[in-house]
Amino acid sequence: MNKQKVVIEFQGVSKRYRLGNVGSESLKEDVGKLWNKLRGKKDHQTEFEVELNDRTTSAKSNYVWSLKDINLQINKGDVIGIIGKNGAGKSTLLKLLSKVTSPTKGTIKIQGRIASLLEVGTGFHPELTGRENIYLNGAILGMRKAEINRKLNDIIAFAGVERYIDTPVKRYSSGMYVRLAFAVAAHLESDILIIDEVLAVGDAEFQKKCIGKMKDVSLNEGRTVLFVSHNMDAIARLCNKCIYLKNGQLIAEGNTDKILQSYITAETNTHSSIVYAESDSPGNELVRLKSARIVNADLMEKVNMVIDETIGIQMVFEVLKNTSDLLCGFNLYNHQDVHILSSHDTSNIGFEYTPGVYESTIWIPSNFLSEGMHYCGLAAMSYTPFHVHYHAVGAIGFNVTDKSDGQTVRGSYGGTFPGVVRPQLTWNKIEKIEQHNEQSVRVDR
Repeated sequence: MNKQKVVIEFQGVSKRYRLGNVGSESLKEDVGKLWNKLRGKKDHQTEFEVELNDRTTSAKSNYVWSLKDINLQINKGDVIGIIGKNGAGKSTLLKLLSKVTSPTKGTIKIQGRIASLLEVGTGFHPELTGRENIYLNGAILGMRKAEINRKLNDIIAFAGVERYIDTPVKRYSSGMYVRLAFAVAAHLESDILIIDEVLAVGDAEFQKKCIGKMKDVSLNEGRTVLFVSHNMDAIARLCNKCIYLKNGQLIAEGNTDKILQSYITAETNTHSSIVYAESDSPGNELVRLKSARIVNADLMEKVNMVIDETIGIQMVFEVLKNTSDLLCGFNLYNHQDVHILSSHDTSNIGFEYTPGVYESTIWIPSNFLSEGMHYCGLAAMSYTPFHVHYHAVGAIGFNVTDKSDGQTVRGSYGGTFPGVVRPQLTWNKIEKIEQHNEQSVRVDR
């Protein structure tokens, strides 16, 4: 079996930043750091007074590790999704790779040319036209003019900015900037393509186009792609591997689906039930959500549901005024933030509510959902006119598994099925419709 070629390797990489004043260290600290280095002494700030970058806690030091002791290898042709909350160190990792900044400690080994798109306008000169910036970016990558000429028409067509290609890019909208910048990065002959969440600026059609292009450069051209995004669906559709960062540390890496599951479970703190304090309950002067929970068919509260179990979402709400124009609503999302389905309680249209506390339960049939974490959006609305009184997204959730006592429930296949749902469909019994025998099979010689 051929060993995969490593094109990026992080060895004990850490990046330190100073809080407060813009800039790095003061001149005194810089001189002190250099003097310690020349004498072979450890950097006191680096070793003892630098904290992990947890933005939810108060600072005890003026320094934080934006990244801390990162060790990883990325192979040629991998499409790597980089996930984590804001401040996890995702953009810092990409900036280190793009050589926008350098590591405080450790080494980074890179084999090949890098094209990066870290933020709107990266690598573009505002006074130059779109066409001129294409040649500028190509030259930065070490390409000859003839090489860029071969790619020019494809870049302009992909970006969809033909009318403005000879206009200075300072007059471009942010969307046009991103379109051209992505087209340049994806089409010029780099070995490694680095994309930050700038695709969020583009429209849905262009985002889909970009994801298709990133797949193409990986599968058909063997290029390596690193992609930072908060869109879990985009990560799941594009990336074969994932890196999960938290507070500057590498928490996990590996198969995308497993890493996404770990990330969502850890970061969302999903519970099978919630009870709201009166001051925090979602709603208004007509109706308020009091509590909700996930139950099985026996009304037992559960967070882990086997795939062949019926799943109930039980909502308790308080109606504060007389009304007959009130309906419960339900939205379901999976761990990739894909909106799977919506349902309104049309069975109780016209129900005469008087002030009081009510309970409503919606049932999801067994053998319907795919494996993985699922999150509920609980709502109450009126139809005439349409108005949403509350919508509590992610208030409760549950995990679906295909295993019970270590055995798969839905057949012997133990792998993960693609798709947002996995219904148990009916197949006809196989029938033999034609008989073959030695006399009916002729072989021409």
